[in-house]
Amino acid sequence: MQNSRFLKWILALAIVIVLNLFFNYAIHLVYEAPQWENFCPTKQVNIMPQTKEACLDEGGSWTEENGEMITTIPLFGPGDSAPRRTSYCDVNFTCDREFDSYQSVYNRNVFLILVGAGLATLLLSLFVALTSPVSLGLSLGGVLSIIVGSIRYWSEMQDYLRVILLAVALILLIWLGIKKFRE
Repeated sequence: MQNSRFLKWILALAIVIVLNLFFNYAIHLVYEAPQWENFCPTKQVNIMPQTKEACLDEGGSWTEENGEMITTIPLFGPGDSAPRRTSYCDVNFTCDREFDSYQSVYNRNVFLILVGAGLATLLLSLFVALTSPVSLGLSLGGVLSIIVGSIRYWSEMQDYLRVILLAVALILLIWLGIKKFRE
């Protein structure tokens, strides 16, 4: 009897893992993630712009400290100094922003897909026998899918959407718990 219960939990855990691997790899297969290299191509030879104008012409962002290009700073003690650049160009500024914008949209869409798949899986688990390890695996797999999707988009999500998502998740979990474990 104990061995049978253990095997049921192993089956439920395997369903959770494989279900979420399936969801994520299926998304990866049909919906390509933006690649940083497509927005900011790597050059074989990089020549750093030395002036603000040259930097801005390349789509970079110029950072300047103290209004000077080169200053002298002490390395180890008084009288020992070396030049230090206090102004510089971030040549990837524009392409980084463009990549971040596309990545944000991609993460939002993946979030919606994973939450939808998780909710569908939770609903599907209701139609499988209540004591079945398959039902338990589908339920937990659906919950994990919602968690993974939420984590992926959480930092970009608006606060009101976070509260709504957590409220819906809490209501669903309470309802699912009552429905599945009613004795």
